[in-house]
Order: sequence, then C-alpha cells, then structure tokens
Amino acid sequence: MTAVARPNEVRRLSTRVALTATALVAATYLAVAVAAVWIVTNNLTHQVDERLTSSLTFASHPGAPHGPGGMPQGPGDRPYAAPLLFWQVQPDGSVSTQVNATLPPDVLDVTTPTTVTINGFPVRVAGADIGDDHVVVGQEISDIGRTQSTLILAEAVIGPVLLAIVFLGAVAIGRRVATPIEQARRRQLEFTADASHELRTPLSVIEANASLALAQDRSESWYRTAFQRVDHESKRMHRLVDDLLWLARFDTTDARPDTEPVDLAVLAAQTVDRFGAIAETRHLNLAVAGPSESTVISAPPEWLDRLLGVLLDNACKYSPDGGTVALTVASDGGRIQLTVDDAGPGIPIDERTRIFDRFHRATDSQSGAGLGLAIADAIVRATNGRWKIGASPAGGASMSVSWARAFSGPREAAAPKAAAPKAAAPKAAAPKATPNTPKAAPTEATGEPTTEPSGRA
Repeated sequence: MTAVARPNEVRRLSTRVALTATALVAATYLAVAVAAVWIVTNNLTHQVDERLTSSLTFASHPGAPHGPGGMPQGPGDRPYAAPLLFWQVQPDGSVSTQVNATLPPDVLDVTTPTTVTINGFPVRVAGADIGDDHVVVGQEISDIGRTQSTLILAEAVIGPVLLAIVFLGAVAIGRRVATPIEQARRRQLEFTADASHELRTPLSVIEANASLALAQDRSESWYRTAFQRVDHESKRMHRLVDDLLWLARFDTTDARPDTEPVDLAVLAAQTVDRFGAIAETRHLNLAVAGPSESTVISAPPEWLDRLLGVLLDNACKYSPDGGTVALTVASDGGRIQLTVDDAGPGIPIDERTRIFDRFHRATDSQSGAGLGLAIADAIVRATNGRWKIGASPAGGASMSVSWARAFSGPREAAAPKAAAPKAAAPKAAAPKATPNTPKAAPTEATGEPTTEPSGRA
C-alpha cells in the first residue's frame, strides 16, 4: 500500500498557513508604512522649521534688515528653496508685508512653528520679537503634502503586490513542506495498520488452535497437527518481527556498519551455495556467473549478504518447479552490476515503482509480509547503489543493482580476503551450483534461504 498524501487536506492546511502569514505580513507592512509616512513628513517639516528659525535668528542680529523691505534669509539657506513669506506686526496691531497673503489674526503673536492655512495653501509659520515689532516668517509647504501623497500611493501599490507574493510564496512553500510531512504521517499510519494486520493473522491461528486444544481432549495426531500450525505461524511472526526491527533500526539509527572491500562474485557464489537445498527441493536450475576481473565494491558485507538473500529467496519462490534462477555479476565500465533473473510471472510495469513500498506485494500468488524488497531497497540506497528492474530472458523478473567499482584489475590483485560474513566456503563458481544436503531453514531476516514464502516485495 502506498501512502499518498491527501491533496485537499494539504492544500487546505497550506492555504490556512499562507493566510496567517499574509495577515502577519500585512499588519507589519501597515505599521512600517505608517511609520515611514510619519518619519518622512516629520523630517521635511523639521527642515522647514529649522529654516524659519535660522531666518529669525539672523534677522535679530543688529544691522540685519527687516521690515517691509524684505526678510533676510539665513546664512547657508538654499538658494532655490521655496521663498520665505514675511509679516511685521507693529505694536499697534497693524501688519505690514510685501506678499499678497493676509496673516490670520490668531497667529499674529505666534512664536513656535505652526501650520496654518493662508489663501487655501498650507503655510508653516514661526515668529519672534525683534525690537518693538513682532516678526512672523512662513513657508508654503504644499510640497510636503505632495511628497506625503506620493509616498502613500507608492505604499498602496506596493502593498497588495507584496502581500500577493507573500501569500503565493507561503502557499507554495507550505505545500512543498507539508506534502512530505503528510506523506510520512500517512505512511506511519499505514505501516502501523499493515503491521497490525500481518501480526493479527498468525496470532488468530495460534489462538484458535489453543482454544480448540483446551476445549476438549483430542487425539495425538490432532495435537501434532495443531502444534505444527502453531510452529508455522510462530516462525512467520518471528520473521515479520525481525524485519520490522531491522527497518526500525535502519530508519532511526544514523550509525551504519563499517564498509569493507567485498568481492561481489565471491559473495554471490557463497549465497548460491547456501540456496542449493531450496533449488534441489524445487527442482530449480540455480546458476551463478562472474567475470575474471575484480568485482570488488565497498559496502558492509552483512548488508550485501542480506540483499542477495532477499533477491535469491524471491527468485526461487516465484520460479516454477524446474525453472531457472540465474545470478550474474558483471563489470559495466566503472561499476559492478549484480543481476538476479528468475522464470516467474515477472513484475508488471505499473507495479515496478511500488514494489519497494513496505507491505506491498506485486502479486498475491505467494504469501508474505511484503518487507523483503523494502529492506533490499534500504540497503541499496544506503550503499549508493542503483536499481534496474526489467524482464528476464525466461520471461520472469530481472532485478539488477550496480555499485561503483572499488578496485580494478584481475581478481588475483584484489586485496579483500573474506567477502561474506560467516558463510560456508563456496564451491566452484560454475554456471550451475550443485546443491548439498538440505540444510535447516534459517529465517529471511538474515538473508538465508527459507522454504516459507515471504512475498516478492
């Protein structure tokens, strides 16, 4: 079963996250925009106030001209700045000026900078007592209003565009992040459900036989048959638990076994030798072939041994009686390729992308938990191998894995001595391996042959 994230759920959650992020950005942008308008307006107004104060200070100096003849500009005043407006308030309350602008009565005695409206225009004014008169100077500040309007317009245009970019970006990132999380969550749920289902079947068989045995006295032959069923299901549970434990440790442990130089052809011959008993009982033609040059790769030997065990176990299980299972080690440029061909029903093209999913079986023709190829794929990925799945010459499945070559040259020059972990010395790596006396059937968890089917995946 493949864990597929629910698209609608992912879209809904990512949209909610994007809306939340956009709302936060909008609030922040609004605060920044208001602050920017205030800072710019305050700064421009402060510049005008400094100019007015400077002019009044300069006019208060002895000898500085003032009165209807004109208002002096302070030293360093900008030559192309807006002209200063000048009003001179006499002690009797009369106002003299050379500009066509009447000073409002409420600011005749103004001292601190203040904004007033004169003839429909905003004017910043300030005043000071100079001699017996009260002098008021002002500057029209419509430019500040236009600058403020331009800034607000720019912020109003940029804001929606920015928020749209933030929303779309948050949606895209949210979906990109949420999809693998949702897939992992659903895989975990499906993994738990599948594991529970696989364990429930043998437990149900064991429970049923125990209940029947306790219900009434039975014959000796019945008890023997019941114990055989219990033994069969117990071993099935043991294999399943071992596989689950291996996968759990692989998923949660960062540490990996040490890599060593391994001669893949020697390891293949040893594995074929161990599967000789299975081949003999099924009347299978089990063959192994390898090149004369070095086939050494760098990988943990125990992982490669388990990988070969899974591939050969599947090939023997799915091949019909009298069929052929061929294990080939070949050199392909700078890589070493391991291929296992069987004479079984093969793997449908539409199933080839799913055969490595946990608890997935490409066919129901054989029983099993569907963890073998999941373990094999984990090993291949961890050792930087590459899969190639196709059809064998006999019409069955062809499972190939390739790795980078560790050594080149003839096999005699290769450094590694022992390639496989604790395995019986192989016989000659001839095209056909002659089986020995049938051995005890070790479990699939160690990559050993077993007469109990475990499923192609």
